[in-house]
Amino acid sequence: MKSQRYSLILYLLILSLVTFGCSKKKSKSNQKNSQKKIAVVVSTMNNPYFVVLANTAAKKARQLGYKATIFNSQNSNSKEADNFDNLIAAGYSAILFNATDSKGSVSNVQKAKKAGIPTFCMDREIDSKTAAESQIFSDNYSGAVKMGQYFVKVMHKKGKYAELLGLVGDDNTWSRSKGFHSVVDNYPNLKMVAQQSADFDRNKAMDVMQSILQAHSDINAIFCGNDAMAMGAYQAIVSAGLQNKIKVFGFDGAKDVINAIKKGEITATMMQFPRVMADKAAEMADEYLKGKRNFQEKIPVSVDLVTEKNVNQYIPFGKKQNEDN
Repeated sequence: MKSQRYSLILYLLILSLVTFGCSKKKSKSNQKNSQKKIAVVVSTMNNPYFVVLANTAAKKARQLGYKATIFNSQNSNSKEADNFDNLIAAGYSAILFNATDSKGSVSNVQKAKKAGIPTFCMDREIDSKTAAESQIFSDNYSGAVKMGQYFVKVMHKKGKYAELLGLVGDDNTWSRSKGFHSVVDNYPNLKMVAQQSADFDRNKAMDVMQSILQAHSDINAIFCGNDAMAMGAYQAIVSAGLQNKIKVFGFDGAKDVINAIKKGEITATMMQFPRVMADKAAEMADEYLKGKRNFQEKIPVSVDLVTEKNVNQYIPFGKKQNEDN
């Protein structure tokens, strides 16, 4: 009897040790999984385009099994630097990154790399071939070439126009401007009378456009580096009573502009696909964390010309047949 009781006690003791050990291992495993966090750092959340980019990236990261947090840099490189410091200190495993400045953002990405955290750039490039693991972005130059060709056609190769540039420190600004001018500058009867930055901002674009119209009320068109500026410019044009005389061209594929094209208020835009870029960046981060290395350095994503003829094929920042609204 004593022997049976001793055996029972020994069995229970061993069972408790095994259970404790498994529990401890499970606890460590859960802790390890809970530490797998992906940071989504975006230039601004004050623009519908970047809201879609950020939310899609975070959603995809969560679907892949990670915790995801969005960091808003508020179009400030110093705020962006603070975001990187915070996410490095918090032990994030990877970064899905939309830069505030192609040059100024490089040091932040290098800082993360030094800390062992890979960065995958979305939408905006940075001026480094080695800091980020990969950069996925819209093929802005080729898209702007398409826009330039359509602009020439609509304008019948003549007229006065103005251009609103985005952030001067953003490569997208100059890729779009250079692509556009690579076509339009070949037509001497198309004359640019003003070129000013409005920082990709709707309110700034309205103010800048008002100033341009005071000096050049006879312009026939305005090319805007994004749709937020296109809508701001259009507001200024309407206020001046010139909506039937000035054609507005944008770039992005935002909801307001898609609707405006349907109403005949905006002439055209270039459709970008932020959901495609965000999903791909999250998938690459997941692959990296599972052991993959040697990603493609740059991945351009084609953009589509949207006009009144094909606008019904599109939704904001996407195409009807392959993206959800």
